[in-house]
Amino acid sequence: MLNLFLSAFITLFVVIDPPGCAPIYAGLTTGATPEQRRAMALRACAIAGAILLVFALFGAALLGALHIELDSFRIAGGLMLFLIALDMVFEKRTRRREQRAEKVAATTEVEDVSVFPMAMPMIAGPGAIASVMLLEGGAKGLPGSVAVLAALAVVIVLTLLALLAAGPLMKLVGAGVEAVVTRLLGVLLAALAAQYVIDGVRSSFGI
Repeated sequence: MLNLFLSAFITLFVVIDPPGCAPIYAGLTTGATPEQRRAMALRACAIAGAILLVFALFGAALLGALHIELDSFRIAGGLMLFLIALDMVFEKRTRRREQRAEKVAATTEVEDVSVFPMAMPMIAGPGAIASVMLLEGGAKGLPGSVAVLAALAVVIVLTLLALLAAGPLMKLVGAGVEAVVTRLLGVLLAALAAQYVIDGVRSSFGI
């Protein structure tokens, strides 16, 4: 159970990327008051957490309704996560996030960014949804399911803390350190994605 928790935590932490969300959030909420920043951070994490929880609990039923086997989803999800990992290593993902943030920040008003783009697609994006469904689908019994959900809760809390501390955190860490961390996390995610594909192929062909 501890191994599953650690695996789920690492996967979700890498995909959701709380340190990567912090500078984007800081840029989006430049003109907001501290109270507005706190409210939007809480709302974004609550909405993203609810979305991921729904997919974790009912994702298997959705796959069943669409007549998609879990092994097929493992392979497809692994390939999708591998593409995200490549984007992280070559910093394409960060650039896309920044471009999306610039479009939202173009307005002179203090806009509520909690739902879009923070909750979706920055926190509860396609990669996070695929990851949580894969992890929950691979969990065995109630203890395994609890371990995955506990890992999700911890990552969401860490994301909230990163958003709340976004301004001071960016001054402390700096863009250079963030770029190095993002690349390292991308390499780790690539390995996890490859393992999902290997597991899916093995299970499909009974290897």
